[in-house]
Amino acid sequence: MPDDLIEKRRAALKEIDDAKFGWQHVRACLVSGTGFFMDAYDLFAINFASTMIGYVYYNGKTPANIDLGLKVSASLGNLIGQLFFGWLADVLGRKKMYGIELMIIIVATVASALCGESYAISVAATIMVWRVIMGVGIGGDYPLSSIITSEFATKKRRGAMMAAVFAMQGFGILTAGLIALIVLAAFKNAIFHNVLAIDYCWRLVLGLGAIPGLAALYFRLTIPETPRYTMEVEKNLKKASKDISSYLQKKVNNNDNNDNNERNDNNDRNDNLSITSSHHEALLIPKASWSDFFNYFGKWYNGKVLLGTSMSWFALDIAFYGIGLNNGIILSAIGYSASKDPNYNIRAFESLKNMAIGNIIITIMGTIPGYWVTVLLVDRWGRKPIQFMGFGVLTALFIAMGAAFDQLKAHSIAAFIVLFVLLQFFQNFGPNTTTFIVPGEVFPTRYRSTGHGISAASGKLGAIVAQVGFSKLKDIGGADAFVGRLLIIFAAWMFIGGMFTLLLPETKGLSLEELANEDHFYKKGENKKSRV
Repeated sequence: MPDDLIEKRRAALKEIDDAKFGWQHVRACLVSGTGFFMDAYDLFAINFASTMIGYVYYNGKTPANIDLGLKVSASLGNLIGQLFFGWLADVLGRKKMYGIELMIIIVATVASALCGESYAISVAATIMVWRVIMGVGIGGDYPLSSIITSEFATKKRRGAMMAAVFAMQGFGILTAGLIALIVLAAFKNAIFHNVLAIDYCWRLVLGLGAIPGLAALYFRLTIPETPRYTMEVEKNLKKASKDISSYLQKKVNNNDNNDNNERNDNNDRNDNLSITSSHHEALLIPKASWSDFFNYFGKWYNGKVLLGTSMSWFALDIAFYGIGLNNGIILSAIGYSASKDPNYNIRAFESLKNMAIGNIIITIMGTIPGYWVTVLLVDRWGRKPIQFMGFGVLTALFIAMGAAFDQLKAHSIAAFIVLFVLLQFFQNFGPNTTTFIVPGEVFPTRYRSTGHGISAASGKLGAIVAQVGFSKLKDIGGADAFVGRLLIIFAAWMFIGGMFTLLLPETKGLSLEELANEDHFYKKGENKKSRV
């Protein structure tokens, strides 16, 4: 019986791994990707909202501490959500958690757009509170969308599917710029008459971010549990097999089914009893527990993978968010920020419009192409080569930009734009995408979400360090005087990220069970591919 169960389990998993790519896979990418579209929109729309709030409440410029609080609050929530939802998805199941995080995002997004000024608390402080809550939901989306996609994906196209989900961030960032531009155009005359009309603009920019979530909510709440979770954690082989057939839209032969109905029911009951009772040990599938968690990751060949995914993501996000949420300095350097019109109202409008246009240009030229080149190449070239290459190129680009920052800004705007676009491209055709993919592949099913959550939370810790550090250090020696040296610091972290990439296995072409680095997928005496 144990060998029979092993074979049934392997056959069921093989159906998923070797399935023909079809609509069901596209649907899974769209359902997960819509959330990431919304996540990126909400995270990066604060760039525009923070600047707009400055014109409404702070006489034209948001104070540095307020600006920092508005931008870092979501990252604090992200860190909490990634750890909490990552753990819950392994304990309670992917299906039970999926959609809850989206509801949190929707409610908090709408609430942040409706915040008002009062005697007791400022509008900025209220927004910060709601953005922490929103960040918890966004944080939960990272491990859930990653592992649901990976556990439903075919082995041949798993990397491309996960990359496509993550690539929706690029469209979210682009849409934030487009919405800001459209809203500004709609209120142009009102702003020219009274600059306080910008109050409508930031509320719309933030609030409209809830629409994609509303569109995706039904599909997330009705998505089936992943067969791997049902099989490995719930120990229900019968249900997992049925879910696989349903997901792959396989037709069952009714005559064979009727002839063998009683026999199959008995076999199914035996399968379930075997997996949920004493024969479970024969499959060598450990039960998730704190002692098993520490036993698994306490082995160097497993622990080093978690260290590699966490530290490479931490290093990447120091630069990604340090630049991404403070790019007003970069836009100013390339001529897409402050207007010099003598009329204050016109100057406010033109400055915000330039900011939106600059972000749109950079996103179209560098950010979106980088994401989709990864989608095309990740299953051909591999995750590890792309990540290592990306960190190497980013190290060189940050050194070049940092060493010549003042000269480029003053004398060669075209060269600065080229370097910055390349920076955006290789962040996304590189570690920004692969640090999301790899943690969704390399851990066993019972800890896959937890491992991804820990890795992602490490990244958000890097984002918080970068945002606080950038805000506090950039003006040492004068306005923006330290930016060049900050870019050199980012280069050092890119080098560190490349070094930790060496700890990772290459996941291309391997099943999730092979990558889990455990014996329970294999029969006794059988050779296995090891990631060690």
